[in-house]
Amino acid sequence: MKSIALALLLALPAHAQFAEGNWKTDRSRKSIDLNELVRGGPPKDGIRSIDNPRFLPSNVIDWLAPKELVIAVHVDGKARAYPLQILMWHELVNDRAGENPILVSYCPLCNSAIVFDRRVAGATLEFGVSGMLRNSDMVMYDRQTDSLWQQITGEGIVGTHTGSTLRIIPSQMIPFDQFKESYPGGVVLTRETGFQRDYGRNPYRAYEFGNGPIMPVRSSRTTSLRPMEKLVVLKDGKGYRAYPVSQLARRGVIEDKVDGRPLVLFYTPDGLSPVDAPTMAQSRSVGSIGVFSAENASGSIRFRREKGRIEDRETGSGWNVTGKAYDGALKGTSLNPVEHGVYFAFAWLAFQPDTLVVGEPPASPRLQE
Repeated sequence: MKSIALALLLALPAHAQFAEGNWKTDRSRKSIDLNELVRGGPPKDGIRSIDNPRFLPSNVIDWLAPKELVIAVHVDGKARAYPLQILMWHELVNDRAGENPILVSYCPLCNSAIVFDRRVAGATLEFGVSGMLRNSDMVMYDRQTDSLWQQITGEGIVGTHTGSTLRIIPSQMIPFDQFKESYPGGVVLTRETGFQRDYGRNPYRAYEFGNGPIMPVRSSRTTSLRPMEKLVVLKDGKGYRAYPVSQLARRGVIEDKVDGRPLVLFYTPDGLSPVDAPTMAQSRSVGSIGVFSAENASGSIRFRREKGRIEDRETGSGWNVTGKAYDGALKGTSLNPVEHGVYFAFAWLAFQPDTLVVGEPPASPRLQE
């Protein structure tokens, strides 16, 4: 199989044309200008979703480097990890977590790893990769109606399900060893996918520390941020609030109130970039992030980074990036996770240009290509 990065770079983007494949999409129903769709290179299902995922206990997995990132999902008391080295080549996993039909999605071009509930209007949908991009983000489709869905927002944009939005299920990108420590009974998606892929190799080498996106992006937001700066994005009322990861990395902990709720953001330096070196195990560290409600049964909890560790101010207990206290008086306590995403700035601001970026002065909008 050719390098996905090479295919993207060599493809001649064709606007207002669907990717190669048989389509039954109702194109009369849409919320976007079809000219915004760009062929990414592969045809419809050229990047194959995983529809029959297999799992093994984390303690028997010997092919993941300790600091490689996985998408961690904890539903109904059970934890699953989806390695980015596998998602890199498939981008979508149609799965079930208990009774919950879920879609695990990852767009390496945008650093958008999002887990959705696959149920829409009483029906359980199955999703595939359309072969199209919009603002460099993967466009998904459902196999029931061929409606198109924007991965970074979960919105139906063309077809029968235009206007629908997939419900997001909280998840985290964390190092494999942190997953094993925090969820000792957790399971991991295996390489037994039914496909032959070069798992562990990075087809987007040097991307994260490059100059910017390699596919067309339209944005109405001017910003002082580097295109590849990462933002931690939270819902804030009817809009969004974002924190630059570079700022969070310097501080280790950021406390804030969003929608009147006290929240805390944690950063730890562990976690290798999936889109840097030729293999993920050789990549540079980009850290990992958790966002939590800063409250428990006793009230609000205050946090700080002290000598390289995150601890609460009340008891000095140590906390990890999954929101669990691992020592001190609060050992065994867990914080409630808050829905969030971590995305490259160019990608998120193309879709949500009115996002409040904490620490950045407001900028007047202008159209950018």
